[in-house]
Amino acid sequence: MTHPAQNQFPNWKPTLTAIAAILLWIGYWYWGTLEAMAHIWWRSETYTHGIIVPPIALWLIWRDRQRLAAMQPQATGWFALPLAGLVFLWLLGDLTAVNALTQFAVVGLIVMSIMGIVGWQVSKALAFPLFFLFFAVPVGDFLLPRLMEWTADFTVQAVRLSGIPVFREGQNFVIPSGHWSVVEACSGVRYLIASLTVGTLYAYLTYTSLKRRLTFILVALLVPIVANWLRAYMIVMLGHLSGNKLAAGVDHLIYGWVFFGIVIVIMFAIGARWAEQPMQAAQRAMLTTLSDFQKPPLSWAIMLSLAIVIATGPLYEKHLQQANTDAVINLSLPAIAGAWHAEASAIDWQPQFASPSAERRSAYRKQHGRVGLYIAYYQNQNYERKLVTSANVLVTSNDPLWQIVANRQTNANFGGSELVFREAELLKKQGSADERYIVWQTYWINGHLTASDIEAKWLTAWSMLTGHGDDSAAIIIYAPKDSATKDLPAFVNEAGDEILRSLNEIRSK
Repeated sequence: MTHPAQNQFPNWKPTLTAIAAILLWIGYWYWGTLEAMAHIWWRSETYTHGIIVPPIALWLIWRDRQRLAAMQPQATGWFALPLAGLVFLWLLGDLTAVNALTQFAVVGLIVMSIMGIVGWQVSKALAFPLFFLFFAVPVGDFLLPRLMEWTADFTVQAVRLSGIPVFREGQNFVIPSGHWSVVEACSGVRYLIASLTVGTLYAYLTYTSLKRRLTFILVALLVPIVANWLRAYMIVMLGHLSGNKLAAGVDHLIYGWVFFGIVIVIMFAIGARWAEQPMQAAQRAMLTTLSDFQKPPLSWAIMLSLAIVIATGPLYEKHLQQANTDAVINLSLPAIAGAWHAEASAIDWQPQFASPSAERRSAYRKQHGRVGLYIAYYQNQNYERKLVTSANVLVTSNDPLWQIVANRQTNANFGGSELVFREAELLKKQGSADERYIVWQTYWINGHLTASDIEAKWLTAWSMLTGHGDDSAAIIIYAPKDSATKDLPAFVNEAGDEILRSLNEIRSK
């Protein structure tokens, strides 16, 4: 007698064909996003691990092939709803040229499309391999400022507790044996991303209970942060005690990776003590309940609906981009703003904004007061030319002449309304005099003012979606520190209307 399940054994060939077709379809419409993600894998050491994430996900699926083969895939149409949300998320990211957002959305499209084709029951079995694909998204740079600040805080405090006097200013500090600075490479973001990726995979393979898995992932998140603090302290102490013969130059990076590797090995060795025996494939297959075949017409109808939803984002984006027109931008700064008169700039510093459509710089004087003004204007933005990006900064980390020693926020009356400015303190590193400037920065997004990067991105996306273009500008005003308290508020109050009028004239053309 034949067992009933043998007559119902699932036929996976149509489902695998549908998955291959939908992946090719996503690749066709979102090739630019996938290509940009691959370029980051190759270019950045921080995200090189992304290359091996898809093969690992495939191996995890293959590893569980016996249980999956016994399950009945069943296409589910309601997955088109979250799929539509991801398409809209991609559209927002593409309109504002946010790589992380578009790449996250495309990986989400891949995951959600597969879930829609195989159905909810099979998706639960594929949950971790599909979730693991998100580690391929190169995201984490937004953590750099906070991680650098934490590293500097811990290092300075630990050095002081070691009995060594420290003078700190921003991310730079001085001890009797030399000068030290916490830069991007010292933030530990590479250790954090590497530990979280490997730790999550280790937790899945080593444990079966959700509690232990989440606990180990949390440990994998915290350990690299603390390890990086200890690494920074160790390097400073090695340099100090050796007269800067050790832990100098490239050495401190090598020492850092060796120390991090030892910490991770210890973390895995300790985690192995609580390892759980994985359930055998045969046992898992017995727990699987087979369902009746689904009618092919319904499956392919759902497949067609998913394909239509996937294509809507790029098609609408092309429609919006065709509405943009290139125009000659004549950006001019006011010669007179209230009692302020324009003159040549007396400071050899300029913000580093990449490829603006137009930029202008000027200085203004009123009696004994003087301020500087810089505006970078952007129109028809793309991934190579955009206003809000980590590459656009007041001072680069390797600038030989200038450095930022403090960041904060302040309020001032700009063009008749109260506005929050990002405030930075700028120090000239060369020269005997203590030359410092206070810098105020805000964004102008199609008539709206904001000091927030996130709000600026959303305003740009909304402006594009509503057909008003993406005209945007950075407004940067600065003055010597000893007179900035009175001169900067006075200037923005008197010159605000003139600056906004100049920007609005460009937008209206």
